[in-house]
Amino acid sequence: MPAYIIARIDVSDPADYATYASQTVALAERHGGRFLVKGGAMTQLEGEGPARHVVIEFPDRATAEAWYSSPDYQSILPIALRSSRRDLVIVDGA
Repeated sequence: MPAYIIARIDVSDPADYATYASQTVALAERHGGRFLVKGGAMTQLEGEGPARHVVIEFPDRATAEAWYSSPDYQSILPIALRSSRRDLVIVDGA
């Protein structure tokens, strides 16, 4: 069953965040991930939310967790944490 990492992000330092974001696609692909949404235009239909959204599809939850925990991803995570405020979840697909 596929699993999705869903991120809701407010970027506070765009230049620094770009360093992080420029590396995520290749890292996810090496772990079987595929970006379905990476920023892009959006329309807020209800409530209030951050300016940026990301959805990454993985073959399953274990693969998504392995990507997040991988040394490669963990090495760039501090960039994201210092240059944005965000929340991430892993959601099982149907």
